[in-house]
Amino acid sequence: MKRRDFITLLGGAAAWPLAARAQQAAFPTIGFLNSSSADVYANRMRGFYNGLKERGFVESENLTILYRWADNRVDRLPEMAADLVRRRVAIIVTGPGTVAAVAAKQATSTIPVVFVVSEDPVRIGLVASLARPGGQMTGVNFFNAELNAKRLEFLRELVPTAHRIGVLVNPANGPNTATLLKDIEPAAGTMGLQAQVLNASTMGEIDEVFAGFERERPDALYVSGDALFNNRRLQLALLAARYRMPASYGSRDYPEYGGLMSYGTNVTEAFRQAGLYAGSILKGEKPADLPVVQASKFELVINAQTARVLALPVPQTLLVAADEVIE
Repeated sequence: MKRRDFITLLGGAAAWPLAARAQQAAFPTIGFLNSSSADVYANRMRGFYNGLKERGFVESENLTILYRWADNRVDRLPEMAADLVRRRVAIIVTGPGTVAAVAAKQATSTIPVVFVVSEDPVRIGLVASLARPGGQMTGVNFFNAELNAKRLEFLRELVPTAHRIGVLVNPANGPNTATLLKDIEPAAGTMGLQAQVLNASTMGEIDEVFAGFERERPDALYVSGDALFNNRRLQLALLAARYRMPASYGSRDYPEYGGLMSYGTNVTEAFRQAGLYAGSILKGEKPADLPVVQASKFELVINAQTARVLALPVPQTLLVAADEVIE
């Protein structure tokens, strides 16, 4: 090979990584903002990726995703949102949770935002209406007042002798807590139950709540949907077993880790819808023209093995109603 040809070949080889980087930089970029951690959302993210794929987008093939996980430190979310804005992402996807969505709204008024929230997005000011969002935000909402009451009803059916229900909430997540209590307290009264609010904002405070059962014990426990509690689902399941406390949770993540029972939105499906919307916006649709999706797929999951450990017979009516019984 002639020296000139060799230099030409070498120069071409050196240019390949540059070309690859230039091509990747040309991909549209989604900023993903979440108050929790990556390991907790591994299963749910599959729904998000599937939604994007249905719209023709695959990460690293024709799409870049910048992940910002707050690891339950919600105070980090505003700066994380601002960082995504500085990086000029095409879309910000948030959720599930109100705090991340609000942080994104405060960080930008121009970049499209697709949220997944359990709060009423109209009431908290994310959109003008569900049918006509009217701005740069849209997404998926699994706010459902009947959902909390139905979960309480299932818990009462599982523990028919219950009179006092402990309601575990995270006071640091103010909007979520307020909505839950607004739903659960009237529902409990209708069923002849007394709702006792139990507060925990840290791992240590969760331990303290259960230790308090030695002195004053509710008949059953209702755990609110919260990123902190989801992250600590194994801790909650172990403590509930240790204190022999029948407990109900808001997602299937808990029974899969040994929790007794859950009833709530299929969050993986909600994330799939968020992926669909993100893909649609990348293809040119406007958030203002995409109605907020009301999640309608709910699932009841029962861990039969945990029920046996608690010596708690599961009524046949619940077994029949369950979407899944974990043996």
